[in-house]
Amino acid sequence: MGFDVEKIRADFPILHRQVNNKPLVYLDNGASSQKPKVVVDAISNAYTNEYANVHRGLHYLSNLATDKYEAVRGTVAKFLNVADENQIILNSGTTEGINTVAYGWAMNVMQPGDEIILSVMEHHANIVPWQFLRERYGIKLTWVDIDDRGALDPQAIIDAIGPKTRLIAVTHMSNVLGSIVDVKSICSAASNRGLPVLVDGSQAAAHMPVNITDIGCDFYAITGHKLCGPSGSGAIFIDKDRMLEMRPFMGGGDMIREVHKDIVIYNDPPMMFEAGTPGIVQTIGFGVALDYMMSVGLHNIAAHENKLLSYALSGLQALEWLTLQGNATDRGAIFSFTMEGAAHAHDISTILDKKGIAVRAGQHCAGPLMDHLGINASCRASFAFYNTKQEVDALVDGLHLAKDLLG
Repeated sequence: MGFDVEKIRADFPILHRQVNNKPLVYLDNGASSQKPKVVVDAISNAYTNEYANVHRGLHYLSNLATDKYEAVRGTVAKFLNVADENQIILNSGTTEGINTVAYGWAMNVMQPGDEIILSVMEHHANIVPWQFLRERYGIKLTWVDIDDRGALDPQAIIDAIGPKTRLIAVTHMSNVLGSIVDVKSICSAASNRGLPVLVDGSQAAAHMPVNITDIGCDFYAITGHKLCGPSGSGAIFIDKDRMLEMRPFMGGGDMIREVHKDIVIYNDPPMMFEAGTPGIVQTIGFGVALDYMMSVGLHNIAAHENKLLSYALSGLQALEWLTLQGNATDRGAIFSFTMEGAAHAHDISTILDKKGIAVRAGQHCAGPLMDHLGINASCRASFAFYNTKQEVDALVDGLHLAKDLLG
């Protein structure tokens, strides 16, 4: 069955509204994607007809909620091509996932002076947890630059490995430049040295099929709100051997078997790392969102976005007064740009908003990358599989207007 973008758009009610008396052109998917009606309905149904707390009840509603919640673990495993769903920890998103690794794994195995390798284009969620370890425990951070095209050479990461390297933490796709990182090559080289690799998959999983079995990483984090699911949902894959090296860092219900005055007996992984009452309905909605994306077809999504990528590149590169940040050969449909003269990203974004076009302006939670690029902010237009070529045209027209108004 072919990919019909208009049929896809019909599944997203918000795409048919107006903003400032103009049809909404939603190009802020890198921050958060919109939700299909099937996800909205699943959330409403869960609260209206099926809500109860999970795991601890013996009554009908609790069992029903538990079954639906736990089924998401298998859905995530299928989405990421993971054989064993018990390697999936359900959580509130990538930030929690990376912090789980920082406090549950790194703090348990690393010593002062040990090193973590990061690229300069990491999102703050894959920087700040490691900065905590640097500040509080003497862990050292080794930074690797991108090249002039905005690409990260995997060999540059590999060459940075030293005798005290204990972890490589790298994005799969830049949320600013759209650059796709060859994480498989990095993981292969790291594995030969016995080094674990954490991959931030927040952006990549939304734009292309992810095969963790093929990649060979130790940790892979995703977030639901970028995958057509609710905010406050997500998951992280953790290799079985790495799980054995971890200790829980959050204590509470579900992560324990028994609690006595002088001893606590922990639950088995992955439950050991899921403390407290989880985001039950958010997670159920997350599973429905992943099922929806898989029904559309992850390869279909990638193919459609690649067409948008080529079309948008052609239109944006024709604007000689616009500077596109990054031009990697292997990339997704994410474009960050600045305009010549005194035009600030916030002003550009405001003008586009008046035309109903939603883009993001600022540093995009990527301070080190902004410093590397020598800019203090940019506009970012980030596409999803429900966007169209007509919306690319609207963006280009809006940028012409911004140029006229801002000089």
